[in-house]
Amino acid sequence: MKVKGAVPSLLLVGALIALPSCARAAQPAGHVSGEYIESRTADVYTGPCFANSEVNLTGKEAVLAWHVEKGTWSNVSLDGLSVAAVVRASATLGDEFSNPLPAKAVLIVDQRATPAQREALANFAQAQAGQLLSNVVATEVLPIRFTVDASKHGTASLEVGDLARITTRAIVDTDEICHNEDVYYEPLVSHLTHAMPAVASRSSYSGNHLGSTWNESNRRSAFIGTFAV
Repeated sequence: MKVKGAVPSLLLVGALIALPSCARAAQPAGHVSGEYIESRTADVYTGPCFANSEVNLTGKEAVLAWHVEKGTWSNVSLDGLSVAAVVRASATLGDEFSNPLPAKAVLIVDQRATPAQREALANFAQAQAGQLLSNVVATEVLPIRFTVDASKHGTASLEVGDLARITTRAIVDTDEICHNEDVYYEPLVSHLTHAMPAVASRSSYSGNHLGSTWNESNRRSAFIGTFAV
């Protein structure tokens, strides 16, 4: 088994982390800001003793979602709307020694959006995640419920129809296993203005487009953040 050192929380490493930057050169006109949530099938806040036991065995899947508080994309207003993506990659996402591509993705756009807004939401998500969302095998139109509890640090929830769900809580001392935990894998998308790791009390996907489903609990696999483009 290869030995891998801890990754500093501000350092973007590996092939996948570089992918979203490919989208930065040609952003459509406009400004969009809001909240972001992500959950993976591997711990993102951990130490080498634990991460080395997971790499290439798990962590190939992720759920990503953005809630636009205010803004336009390609001259289309996206105020109050959300978009989500579910990904299944070819290797552990964020592993600097493996190539996660090709990857397959399902995009889910907000049911409340107009046709123009749905197209803009899909384009926005693909621009933020780069090549990770370049192979979209299905697009769904579903209700998306995204909430962040400002009164409880690290607490957020995402419900994407009956396809995907994330609920999070803050990481506490009793969640440490290696006792040298840090942000081992960075978030998968561009233009985050803030991101903090969290415990996914629940993370699940039950669709039939990716050849895989999952239902996990109490894994240090989530990020909660904000974005501005």
